[in-house]
Amino acid sequence: MAAHPPVIVHPPSVTGGRRVTVRGAIVGLAFGVADLLEFLRRAGLDPDEVVLDDAELIEWRGGGPDVWT
Repeated sequence: MAAHPPVIVHPPSVTGGRRVTVRGAIVGLAFGVADLLEFLRRAGLDPDEVVLDDAELIEWRGGGPDVWT
């Protein structure tokens, strides 16, 4: 069974934003890419090195990095 990527961006919520989990822990509600990158920075990743379509790093559920509502 394949493991999930360490970062999961969940589908947009009805109230806005997308829940973000890093290594199984909820780190916040992102309303755009800038929020996501800040959460990843706080988790110890360099935002300048994050590739948003890297499927080994981020699993996008309910739409990719262009879907926030």
